[in-house]
Amino acid sequence: MVIGRRRLLHLLAGAAAVPALPRAAFALDYPTRPVHIITGYAAGAGPDIMGRLAAQWLSQRLDQQFIVDNRTGAASNIGTAIAAKSAPDGYTLYVAVSTNAVNQTLYQNLSFNFARDFVPAAFIGATPFVLVTTTQFPAKTMPDFLAHAKQNPGQVDYATSGVGTGPHVAAELLKMMTGIEIVHVPYRGNYVTDVVAGTVPAAVSPMPQVVEFIKSGRLHAVAVTTGKRWPDLPDVPAIGEFVPGYEASGWYSLVAPTGTPAEVIARLNTEMNAGLDDPTLHARILALGVEPRPMSPPAFGEFIAAEIDKWAKVIRFAQLKPAG
Repeated sequence: MVIGRRRLLHLLAGAAAVPALPRAAFALDYPTRPVHIITGYAAGAGPDIMGRLAAQWLSQRLDQQFIVDNRTGAASNIGTAIAAKSAPDGYTLYVAVSTNAVNQTLYQNLSFNFARDFVPAAFIGATPFVLVTTTQFPAKTMPDFLAHAKQNPGQVDYATSGVGTGPHVAAELLKMMTGIEIVHVPYRGNYVTDVVAGTVPAAVSPMPQVVEFIKSGRLHAVAVTTGKRWPDLPDVPAIGEFVPGYEASGWYSLVAPTGTPAEVIARLNTEMNAGLDDPTLHARILALGVEPRPMSPPAFGEFIAAEIDKWAKVIRFAQLKPAG
């Protein structure tokens, strides 16, 4: 997800205006110096935006600077490696996303192990992907799309932002669960204009990149990948309504290097959850296409383990390899 600079500045300015709630009493003297939040993505991308909203909230709550540090490259693995090797003292955090759970299996020779080298601090929220088609595509409903794909194996192309991305593995999960054979067209840049133009007939996309095209009628939304319908598009069904058990979401979170004191993790979790419950910040995150979801560290840890296991099965089934 990429948002223009003006829109980003507007959102961050709004977040800065979120009123601080009374802080809980903590005996822990943390933080006493600035905290760096590393993200493996460029400025304006979804993880960067979520990291900056979290940083502004935590800066207000904890009376100390939280600074986002963009370390891009290698499908976010460069930034992840830097964070994994940082001192486990609470002064380096990492914006972990659904791609980290995918990369655990997709890449064989990483210098870190996401499950082993990080501890969960705070889950921020989940975001849907959406299956969209051109307005000329013959199938308008999810059952019709599945039927069309089965009748035309290997003849329906769909675009995503790259191999191993959340939208790609979401489509591979659909293939695994339904037996359809649709053809992946990975892009390194913007694929939405090609779908709108009809160069590629379909895409599986993060919601924010296509929602305005859906609302304007330039793209047709077949279904969302989340377990339930998305509130902002209530007429668009969930894939799980037709494929029982199907669910795939992108997500954003904060994690810390393994060994970070439990008291620091508890404080970060409490303060970030307060932000997710704050009506103003909650509304701003929701407006970005992300559903705020407070979690305890143990629940978040179970979620990560389940995500890694789930996507490992899909990657092995589809025999996915990293892009060269």
